[in-house]
Amino acid sequence: MIWYGLLVAAVACERVAELVVARRNERWSRARGATEAGLGHYPAMVALHTGLLAACVVEVWLGDRPFVPALAWPMLAVLVAAQALRWWCIRTLGPRWNTRVIVVPGLPLVTGGPYRWRWLRHPNYVAVVAEGVALPLVHTAWVTAVVFTVLNAALLTVRIRCENRALAAATTSTTAAPA
Repeated sequence: MIWYGLLVAAVACERVAELVVARRNERWSRARGATEAGLGHYPAMVALHTGLLAACVVEVWLGDRPFVPALAWPMLAVLVAAQALRWWCIRTLGPRWNTRVIVVPGLPLVTGGPYRWRWLRHPNYVAVVAEGVALPLVHTAWVTAVVFTVLNAALLTVRIRCENRALAAATTSTTAAPA
């Protein structure tokens, strides 16, 4: 259980690093006339993602969940892959990446890196979904995995619609960004 708590703490530290990057990128974007959308759903997103981290540990501890290597190791691999995909997205978007929906008017859509596949418009959310399933299942916290997945699906429905509208309103053309 201690190692699992350390894993969840490492993911929490990664989230803090994301927030540091997001604040820096927010300043960059606002200096270029950015607009923000989705203010209503952002607090729910913060609560849900914070709740995921807490629920993982609480369910394992209170539910006395067993460590099942046949489940844990593949889920750990999925978790690591999700983190790699997330940071690939952050790197590709550069100063445009944010945890909020903040869009600089007139900038073209990024079409490099994981954004080059037109059938996968939001690869960062693939990472979020994968992490939301994998992190709890590393230590068989299946209730947390199911509840987070259902709530996250509802939230992502709102979030992706909001983001698509904001990007459509602010984008004038599409060019490739470095991968």
